[in-house]
Amino acid sequence: MCFRVALGKHSSTPPCLSTCQTQSSRPPSIPDVPAGIVYTRRFRVLHCCFQLAIHLGYILEKLKICSMPKFVRFLHDIVPIKKDPHLVVTTLSFGKIPVRLYKPKAPSARPYRGIIFFHGGACIFGSLKLYNNLCCYLARESDSVVLSVGYRMVPDHKYPSAMNDCVTATVHFLRTLDTYGVDPSRLILCGDSAGATSATSICQMLVTQPDLPKIQAQILIYPYVQGFNFQLPSYQQNKNVPFLTSNNLSTYMSLYLDFHPIWKSTIMQNAHVPPEMWKKYGEIISANNIPKRFKERGYQPMSPGPFNEDAYLESKMLLEPKNSPLIADDDIIAQLPQTLLVSCEFDILRDDALLYKKRLEDQGVSVSWHHMEEGFHGVLVSFKQMCFYFPCSLKILNIVISFIKEL
Repeated sequence: MCFRVALGKHSSTPPCLSTCQTQSSRPPSIPDVPAGIVYTRRFRVLHCCFQLAIHLGYILEKLKICSMPKFVRFLHDIVPIKKDPHLVVTTLSFGKIPVRLYKPKAPSARPYRGIIFFHGGACIFGSLKLYNNLCCYLARESDSVVLSVGYRMVPDHKYPSAMNDCVTATVHFLRTLDTYGVDPSRLILCGDSAGATSATSICQMLVTQPDLPKIQAQILIYPYVQGFNFQLPSYQQNKNVPFLTSNNLSTYMSLYLDFHPIWKSTIMQNAHVPPEMWKKYGEIISANNIPKRFKERGYQPMSPGPFNEDAYLESKMLLEPKNSPLIADDDIIAQLPQTLLVSCEFDILRDDALLYKKRLEDQGVSVSWHHMEEGFHGVLVSFKQMCFYFPCSLKILNIVISFIKEL
């Protein structure tokens, strides 16, 4: 199905590109299931279920019954929530932004640590309900107050709605910490995937806001941190690995950032980046910063395609620091707090984490990095998901808990 159906304002192909074929109309790539992933059969079944949900969603969208993202979110929220006897869980609204607060029932001798959590899902999937088990575990095991933010998503809300909601909820929480019994000297921003992008972008913003409490640490789980180089080793090696293939990534970007899908292949060839930006940021986003051992699995260095100004004008928001926090100014990076970075071997975004690790360390930021050799993008969502559970999700959460307790 052509993704133009999902992008109402782009109902026709630009005249200058009328002879081109959109990437979404091409035959899908055969999924790659690496042998290094534990429970490969379970992985295949989960992938099939996800693909079935996506395709059913597009059928319903074409029939004008329901959009694909809303249908998938409906499916992943069907499972009922189980109450945690050790926590008080409250659903609130900060203005029009739904949030969920998790607070330990046991009394504390001092104000609690506060963790602001942003869920992943490319601003298309994910929800407060889907991440409820994870947030319960995080609050209970770290003895912290956790605030989970339910930001607006596609299709009803495009860029920058999600980021604006995350910023608004964060600032409101930071200004009302006493209400929730949170210690202003023990604050953490945390997220996975797109949620990790929000976490570090907001962390960068807050270093310029002296009137707000200072963030003690940031926890970034397989983050997306740059929209420049889509030919890094991990982008080549894992381009067909579910649940974030190269085609998935470019599609999700076009849906959220609201640019025409005809530009997807151009962007994935790095032809959307102006020469002057390559000159300015080339060293930061270069594959030369990726350790040699991560280049041994079928990586071929590639030069960017010829610069396409139309693609740049359509997608230039990809290159802004709020969406590419990797390129933030040195003085901003240097002020960032202690950081935990988690990367997964079979993740197209693996090298984003590696680039950000080096960027932080080069500016003197303390970084704790953990690499999941059997991990894949989105594995964290499998936590406590019964037959779709992967042990790697618990490993990541326990790393997060240990990091928090050592602060």
